[in-house]
Amino acid sequence: MNQYISSSAELGANVQIGVNAVILDRVRIGAKSLIGNNVVIHPGSVIGESVRIDDNTVIGKLPLSSPRSIFKVPTGLKPASIGAFCQIGANVVIYAQCEIGQRNLIADLATIRENVSIGDLNIIGRNVAIENYVSIGSRNKFETNCYITAYSTIEDYCFVAPCVATSNDNYMARDPERFKHFKGVTLKRGARIGVNATILPGKVLEQDACVAGGAVVSRDVPASKIVLGSPARELRDVPEAQLLRNNLDRP
Repeated sequence: MNQYISSSAELGANVQIGVNAVILDRVRIGAKSLIGNNVVIHPGSVIGESVRIDDNTVIGKLPLSSPRSIFKVPTGLKPASIGAFCQIGANVVIYAQCEIGQRNLIADLATIRENVSIGDLNIIGRNVAIENYVSIGSRNKFETNCYITAYSTIEDYCFVAPCVATSNDNYMARDPERFKHFKGVTLKRGARIGVNATILPGKVLEQDACVAGGAVVSRDVPASKIVLGSPARELRDVPEAQLLRNNLDRP
């Protein structure tokens, strides 16, 4: 079978590796993992046991930087780390210094940048983009085509619907003052965002906050309140039946 496995790589028992896979120096892969065709795993990356990585995925990629970029590629990035029992789809790119916990599902075409930490049991949907310097807790759902901007914090049990856009630069790349104010979004425990909503830089969605589909959030959203419109305004309380405390025993 045509594949490259470095002599310094460590493979656990019953690991399966597909055609044209490239496993580079000091990579560690846990037992019973399944590595698809054309997968590239960069040096030092750690893959837990019983992980599935589908065709054409790249693990541990180093970031690029344009001469015009205001932030340059950091040096000394640590290898990527992926916890046990994760499922990673086809054509996914996971960068260096990305720490992913256990039992996450990362669907086809997703991108997870460097300096990202992700907890356990998250669902990261098809073509989701998670930028750098993002912290994500556990049991969140990020649905198809949503975008999580750099410098964001997502706690636990949050829901981000398809095509949600978040942002971190109120100056839209002009005025040096912007360098002092970069800030992504913050979703507190149980916050939810509806389809095609836009969250402006630095905004905080408090616990159990709910943003209606298509809303443009230009101010913080109070706990357990529903907001809608452009700009988003408070509508009413989140129904009791939808509060997180009444749904913790559900999938």
